[in-house]
Amino acid sequence: MRDQAEALRMKLLEQQGQLGKAVAIVSGKGGVGKSNFCMNFALQLAKQQKKVVIMDMDIGMGNIHILIGESASYNLGDYLKGERSLEDVVLSAPYGMDYIAGGSGMSSVLEWTDSMFERLIIAFDELLKDYDYLLFDMGAGATNWSLDLLMSIDDVIVITTAEPTAITDAYSMMKYIHLKDDAKQYYLICNRVLSKQEGEETTSRLQLAMQRFLEKDIQVLGTMPEDLAVRQAVREQVPFSVSYPNAAVTKALRLIVLRFLEEPQIEVAQQPTTFLRKLRNIFSKGRD
Repeated sequence: MRDQAEALRMKLLEQQGQLGKAVAIVSGKGGVGKSNFCMNFALQLAKQQKKVVIMDMDIGMGNIHILIGESASYNLGDYLKGERSLEDVVLSAPYGMDYIAGGSGMSSVLEWTDSMFERLIIAFDELLKDYDYLLFDMGAGATNWSLDLLMSIDDVIVITTAEPTAITDAYSMMKYIHLKDDAKQYYLICNRVLSKQEGEETTSRLQLAMQRFLEKDIQVLGTMPEDLAVRQAVREQVPFSVSYPNAAVTKALRLIVLRFLEEPQIEVAQQPTTFLRKLRNIFSKGRD
C-alpha cells in the first residue's frame, strides 16, 4: 500500500509539472574543466530563475566546495551512512544554488550496504521534488559505479577540449553509454578553445563520428575559450562567472545556458520516475 500511495503521489506531482530534471555532466578524461563548468553552469541556471542543486559524485575526490571557497561540514557519505539527514548535507552556496559535497573518505562503492543504496534513491526522489535541476558532477573517466548511474539519467552533458586524447575519450564515453542505452540525449561542449574555429572543428568531428559509426545525433551547445579569468577565479575560490561577469568565457557560458534551456528536452512529466525506476533496477541487479 505504501508503494502504491507513493506512486500515486509521484504521478500527481508529474501532472502538476512539479518534478525536476536529472542531468549528468561528464568528461572522458580529467583536466578538461568539468567541475568548474558544472559550478558556473548551475549558477547561470539559477540566474534564469531555476532552482538548482549539484551532487558531487566524485566519490572520495569531491571538490565542488573548494571551487567556491567553502568548507563542507557534511557530505554525501554522512547522509548515506545515516549519520546526517538530507537537509544537513544539502549546503547553500552564496551565489544562488545548492550543492551536496562529495563523499571524501567514503569507502569504495563496492562496499556500500543495501541501506546506503536505498538512502541514495530516497535522496534523489526528494531532490527531484524540490529542484528544477539535479546536476550530477561525475568523476572523470568511467567506473562501474558512474556508468550504472549514467544508465539511469536521460540527459548527459559531455565536456571535452580540443586535445586528441580528450576527443577520443569523450567519444569512447558516449559510445559505451550509447551501446547500452541508445535513447540517451547528449549535449556537447568544447572547453578551453584557443579559437572559435578550433572549437567548432572539435565538436563537428565528434558529431560526425557519432552519426557515422553509431547513427546517433548529438546536440552541440557551444564552445568556451581558454581564459585567464578562469585560472584567476580558481585561485580566488570564487566562480569565474561571478568574479568576471564580462570575461569572454562567462559570455560564452551564458549563451550555452540559453541554448540548453531552449533545446527540446525529454518531457519532465516522463523523466523523473523513469530515472528513479531505472536506478533502482540497476542497483538491485548489482546487489543480487
